[in-house]
Amino acid sequence: MSSTRTLIRGGLVITAADETHADVLIEDGRIVALAAHGTDVATGWTADRTIDATGKYVIPGGVDAHTHMELPFGGTFASDTFETGTRAAAWGGTTTIVDFAVQSPGQALREGLDAWYAKADGQCAIDYAFHMIMADVNESSLKEMDLLVQEGITSFKLFMAYPGVFYSDDGRILRAMQRSAHNGGLIMMHAENGIAIDVLVEQALAAGRTDPRYHGEVRKALLEAEATHRAIKLAQVADAPLYVVHVSAEEAVAELAAARDQGLPVFGETCPQYLFLSTDNLAEPDFEGAKYVCSTPLRPKEHQDALWRGLRTNDLQVVSTDHCPFCFTGQKELGRGDFSKIPNGLPGVENRMDLLHQAVVEGKLSRRRWIEIACASPARMFGLYPRKGTIAPGADADVVIYDPHTEQTVSAETHHMNVDYSAYEGKRLTGQVETVLSRGELVIDRREFTGRAGHGQYTPRATCQYLL
Repeated sequence: MSSTRTLIRGGLVITAADETHADVLIEDGRIVALAAHGTDVATGWTADRTIDATGKYVIPGGVDAHTHMELPFGGTFASDTFETGTRAAAWGGTTTIVDFAVQSPGQALREGLDAWYAKADGQCAIDYAFHMIMADVNESSLKEMDLLVQEGITSFKLFMAYPGVFYSDDGRILRAMQRSAHNGGLIMMHAENGIAIDVLVEQALAAGRTDPRYHGEVRKALLEAEATHRAIKLAQVADAPLYVVHVSAEEAVAELAAARDQGLPVFGETCPQYLFLSTDNLAEPDFEGAKYVCSTPLRPKEHQDALWRGLRTNDLQVVSTDHCPFCFTGQKELGRGDFSKIPNGLPGVENRMDLLHQAVVEGKLSRRRWIEIACASPARMFGLYPRKGTIAPGADADVVIYDPHTEQTVSAETHHMNVDYSAYEGKRLTGQVETVLSRGELVIDRREFTGRAGHGQYTPRATCQYLL
């Protein structure tokens, strides 16, 4: 391949650490240099392609560390394929996803991983990596964990929820944590007391409470907090690090904050839906609430302040989407008359960077913190930094030109996710992705998709970089 040089001139370069008016020089898919705009060094650079970023932000491509493309769930599949989902991610300024390969009970981790390699191979518009969902913790799968870590699959997701599907009991969780303490892997936890929740589901349905809003009422915040506390204690016993996914409740944030105050290697992720949506959405009439069914569930609005505060104080480190879309027509509708049959998950991979920029506009986050929680921290957490998540010499040229002034209205009519509704329909946002480069190649060029399936490469990961 012939060498191409790209020069991005005149923008405000924002990373988790700095904001500088700098020009960025890219060669052979990597960032090779930055120089202050207008200096002799920068003025002397020549390139095959020059992008004018005057008045714009130049930011690292987003790293979404929690997506589920083509996930089988409740007799159906998530509606985004790796092709449609990664294309939508690019439109939203995300240039790397970490998706979840799934082990089926009774099968080897390797079988699940190979199935996901096959689904994604040649399909992705942006770079991708995998976590491993462990649905069957036994002697053989514990041994396999060591091999996967060596292969660059360095995180393993366990579930305290979904008995009969993904659920692991405390003994199995402890064994997996002990193994990760030795092999350097990171246990990711879906922390909800699924055994207790199933009792409440059964009782609600027996009493005729079948509407989507009851999904939120049975999956109680206290049962998220209890499971978060239990996961932290098990990790402490195993002397292992812990990453709690999709934290939604104030009480669960308090558990994480208390553990971190003790100096424990405990980390937390939240998602845009918990920051911007609430049980008001679940209660929308005419079964519209089904669009907002996900687990952990949306909480009453009062919980949002605690989540924003957690992001500011670093008790929560990462915002991922848990992108797992199901169409309203024909998929979410499977749960008419029984909320427990509504496929769990929301679309969001395209909206995350813009929603978080809106929080910057509203004064909830600084610009650098926006980049930290959306790019740098997820890259560090999952062993991708500094190739991903920053703008620095040697990093992959995953770069977004972001217009902080353009106004947009979120809508299913204009989004690129393969789903028939938007969770943020009609929401007005300030700021929009204008141009996206993935390893130096234009994927979005001034709001036009120029990428292709197969450009995205599988990216093996190192171990968590917060544990050094």
